[in-house]
Amino acid sequence: LVGLPSRQSLSSQEVFGYKTEGFRRALCLAGCILSCGGLLLLFHWKPEWDVWANCQPCSLEEADVVLLRSTDEFQICTRKKVTWIPLSTHLKPSSLAMDDEESLLNRVIEKPGFKVILDSHHLVGALEDHYSSLEIHAKFGAGLTSAQQELRREISGPNAIDIEVTPVWKLLVKEVLHPFYIFQAFSVCLWFAESYTEYAVAIIIMSLLSISLTVYDLRKQSVKLHQLVESHNSVLVKVFRKQTGTQEVESRHLVPGDILVLDNGRSLMPCDALLLSGQCIVNEGMLTGESLPVTKTALPQECKSSQPWHRGSSEDSRRHLLFCGTDVIQARGGDAGPARAIVLRTGFNTAKGDLVRSILYPKPMNFRLYRDAMQFLLCLVGLAGIGMVYAICVFVINGQEAGVVVKKALDVITIAVPPALPAALTTGIIYTQRRLKKKGIFCISPQRINVCGQLNLVCFDKTGTLTEDGLDLWGVILAEGQSFQEAHRFSSGPPMPWGPASAAMACCHSLMVLDGKVQGDPLDLKMFEATHWELVDSAGGEGGPADVLVVQPGPEAAEVPLKGLAVLRQFPFSSALQRMTVVAQELPGDGQVFMKGAPEMVASFCQPETGEPLAGIAQHPPCPLGM
Repeated sequence: LVGLPSRQSLSSQEVFGYKTEGFRRALCLAGCILSCGGLLLLFHWKPEWDVWANCQPCSLEEADVVLLRSTDEFQICTRKKVTWIPLSTHLKPSSLAMDDEESLLNRVIEKPGFKVILDSHHLVGALEDHYSSLEIHAKFGAGLTSAQQELRREISGPNAIDIEVTPVWKLLVKEVLHPFYIFQAFSVCLWFAESYTEYAVAIIIMSLLSISLTVYDLRKQSVKLHQLVESHNSVLVKVFRKQTGTQEVESRHLVPGDILVLDNGRSLMPCDALLLSGQCIVNEGMLTGESLPVTKTALPQECKSSQPWHRGSSEDSRRHLLFCGTDVIQARGGDAGPARAIVLRTGFNTAKGDLVRSILYPKPMNFRLYRDAMQFLLCLVGLAGIGMVYAICVFVINGQEAGVVVKKALDVITIAVPPALPAALTTGIIYTQRRLKKKGIFCISPQRINVCGQLNLVCFDKTGTLTEDGLDLWGVILAEGQSFQEAHRFSSGPPMPWGPASAAMACCHSLMVLDGKVQGDPLDLKMFEATHWELVDSAGGEGGPADVLVVQPGPEAAEVPLKGLAVLRQFPFSSALQRMTVVAQELPGDGQVFMKGAPEMVASFCQPETGEPLAGIAQHPPCPLGM
């Protein structure tokens, strides 16, 4: 399809195939000439009429034009041309083959006449979503060959979010051809014919000012959006491929299936990727607005399930995803080397691409409001029709000339439907936008400003917006056997004595050290600070493994029989599982598994004779490393 699809076209639009007919096209061309461009203007407002008049329905395989129709109440139609690109003319014959025989791309390339019936769409700029976790590691873990990479790049296109800066003349034509401005031009011509010169000139000046301000703002937004995405389209990344090994390439050349090598330094994600090995700390503030970094873990390779890797809750799959536009603050490698991730989606198919698309193509306004506005305009047109009939009758009875009767009758329409309405609305919206901008409020869909006058309730989706960020830890009440122990208060008294609970508070969390400061979830941070332990990075000293997170007792901590705990593997908290788990190693000493979460969930993992773990923190018996 030529052109960027709208945001809804990826999942909520119907597609109809049409084939252009020469005879119909000739008739439409003649109609445009005879109507002095009126038919062409009508086709501009109603693209579906353009398709129906020039083309006849056909299958998508034979179509040279497709009509996209949204499935919402508006049923907005868009006309797109179809361009067929034979891969054999662009690639070598040896490149038209893929190792994965089950791949949809391979089936289409090897058997061009093969009909594939899908219950959902497949994005060409995304990795096939039917692979299981084990298959992703097996098929793509070693990287793509040069031939596979060339084929996927030809099909998927460059990994870039290209936003064209719309020329001023296009913005001007689009604004001027709005139905309201066409009606305004008709009204002005009528007023000049009736010698209403002063009023007509005033409307012209107001309209020119309104159009100029609108075009200026649209052009400015287009330039800003282009600059915003263009700076991130060509960044250098490291890619691992089968034949050439690790090499540095521009991010524009990435394709779904490539293996990214993530260094330990800060980096910006140029695509959506699935973490295969290692662990990453990511700032997703650009997408979610949350200021706290997020820990990403590798996709498990040991899973034997044949289900697609993304099956299950969306939260669980997000733990392994690195989204385009997010900032990778820290990347830790695994036993096999540096952290690696497979390119999942590129270009506009990424999370950042979806965000940009939502700015370019905002969702239509509320259908009920749109319907009420149309009903109001129809009422005005109805009143104008009644007035026009009355005016014709009066002037005909009085014996006026036909030209005068027509002018006066049409004049009634311009009185009932104010021609200055679009200019007034546009000027008001632009003025409101500038007032909001002074307050630091930016609106990506100015049309919604008019709807704000109907708001009577504002809801916030998270408590942190209205409540305080700070938390204070009062104390801990431990359970031993079948009874509670005396509460230990952190505000007064000695540090918490060493034990399973204090060890879990010291290492069972998702905290990290960034710029020399411990950061993470406020609750985890308060619990960790209460232990008076310190969070450091290990270089393999003190008998511990290298490149892991290590917690050590600080000067004010209680006496402990070890030098620290090394966090070997971390399983972040999941609301679906209602728990968080870490695998740690005593320095020196044995391996330990610590868990915290909902009391009933933690209790289900405990031995019945140990009693209810009412503290919500449980320690598993020592286990060999790697379990």
